[in-house]
Amino acid sequence: MIHYRIEVADASAHQFKVTLTVADPAPEQAFSLPVWIPGSYMVREFSRHLSRIEARQGTQPRVVRQHAKDRWSVETLGRGALVITYFVYAFDASVRTAWLSDDRGFFNATSLCLAVDGRTAEPQRVELYRLPAGWDVATALPRLDAPARPRGAKPAAPARTQQFEATDYDELADHPFELGPFWRGEFTACGVDHEFVVAGAWPQFDGARLLADTRRICEEQIRFWHGDGAPPFKRYVFMLYATEDGYGGLEHRASTALIAARRDLPRQGVPGVNDGYATLLGLISHEYFHTWNVKRLKPAEFLPYDLTRENYTELLWFFEGFTSYYDDLLLLRTGLIDAPRYLKMLGRAMNGVRQSPGQHVQSVAEASFDAWIKYYRTDENTPNSTVSYYTKGSLVALRLDLALRATGKATLDDVMRTLWREAPGGAVTEASILGVVTRLGGKAVAAELQRWVHERGALDVLPALARVGVEPEVEALNLATELGLRVSEGPVTGVQVKSVLSGGAGALAGVSAGDEIIAVDGWRVRKLDDAQSWIRTGSAFELLVVRQQRVRTLQVPARGDGARGDAAPRSLKLVANPNAATRQRRAAWLGQ
Repeated sequence: MIHYRIEVADASAHQFKVTLTVADPAPEQAFSLPVWIPGSYMVREFSRHLSRIEARQGTQPRVVRQHAKDRWSVETLGRGALVITYFVYAFDASVRTAWLSDDRGFFNATSLCLAVDGRTAEPQRVELYRLPAGWDVATALPRLDAPARPRGAKPAAPARTQQFEATDYDELADHPFELGPFWRGEFTACGVDHEFVVAGAWPQFDGARLLADTRRICEEQIRFWHGDGAPPFKRYVFMLYATEDGYGGLEHRASTALIAARRDLPRQGVPGVNDGYATLLGLISHEYFHTWNVKRLKPAEFLPYDLTRENYTELLWFFEGFTSYYDDLLLLRTGLIDAPRYLKMLGRAMNGVRQSPGQHVQSVAEASFDAWIKYYRTDENTPNSTVSYYTKGSLVALRLDLALRATGKATLDDVMRTLWREAPGGAVTEASILGVVTRLGGKAVAAELQRWVHERGALDVLPALARVGVEPEVEALNLATELGLRVSEGPVTGVQVKSVLSGGAGALAGVSAGDEIIAVDGWRVRKLDDAQSWIRTGSAFELLVVRQQRVRTLQVPARGDGARGDAAPRSLKLVANPNAATRQRRAAWLGQ
């Protein structure tokens, strides 16, 4: 038995104290901390937040030797439990690490719990010791000392000390903990208990509506994978942290940690689904879908995870991209959004890829492999050097789904469920995906999928959409997009250039990331689109920029005098064609 006692040492200094007890240690007992967390593919060096590591056996202090950034060992006395204490600085509010303040705590075991060499297959017990008064605990990990509570009964006041147990270290690492005074709600989906906790919400937050809408998502997905069968978990927990401005999620085998802006939560007395709430529902749908697609079905290279180094795979286009395809599509199938909103979301994804030069530099398979050094380490050149395996991967899923439907033999739903039934131990390879597609849709469709995944360049989804009666309408570009610039702007900060897309008019004019655009054709601007009032469409004009404290004048060429606008594909709005000949195919695809 490995035992971790976790306590709030100093909330104002954001310090957890961890006491690790190892019964019957090895003569030279080694231990380590993971360098990454599954689902977030970047080496994050969690050990940089550890300090004051000490060891003892009984009353005898033992020397702790450090061998690497993430590895230590202790020469033991050969008798008695080894007790290791250390402190962890927790001031990262993301879903990936740990946080501690005077009103909230959160952690993943990968940030707090040292793995004991040779003992990771044993039960791992977590004791949350003497939590601050009024703090509650949310986690999907089974609680050892939980009082019996009839279904529907009001929970008792939270105990200040609580104990939980995982069957092994991998299970411990897959169960985050939310701590503090938070809102809690419960529902049952297809006979399975679900819990939803929300920290940091405004008082007028509509918890009842969030529960009802999330229940619809969960029931739709359980039926998607299992029909009338049971899912592979007995209880599921959503943990949402509401902030001033944030977005993100990380999936786990029976829970998910989420971050969303407070303004995106549903509010009491405000009906309808606005864009912010639709985005939140899409995030919930995405992370819940991962319960199957990446937590149980997963790249063969991830079996088992090696948390000491990068685990490379070319399949994130499938596990993240296909999940991104289904997250909004399943919202439509549940009726939480309508077809026009879904097509708007789909058009946004399509435009994002169309206007990214990086799609011509990397395929989605290459982008998957390079996730460790590119996707999570974005900079001003990211749009030019890589493509999102989330977004372009979702378009690959769309093309595949519509190609399969065109054969009249199968759909992407069939492919996903077949992989679920047949993947040995959950291990998925590109060959196994192509094999299922070949069997269900034919060799030609499988060959196309392989080409879409490995070829660099644009992926044209419009012909496939036209067959189901979805057509594009050209929308006007804003000036930044026409120039191939990504900017931030405001009445105080002005126009700050964040990225310059290769081949665009801004690049041809010599605009650089970091420039501040202060005037267009001699007129001061704080919002770039204001210049549309005086510049002539297609004509040359001047940009006055500040770079490294120096003022420069740059010439933007006229369209035709240097390909102005040629590298800025027009934004497209997707609309449903009312043609009766395609209506039935569209309805079958959208699940309506």
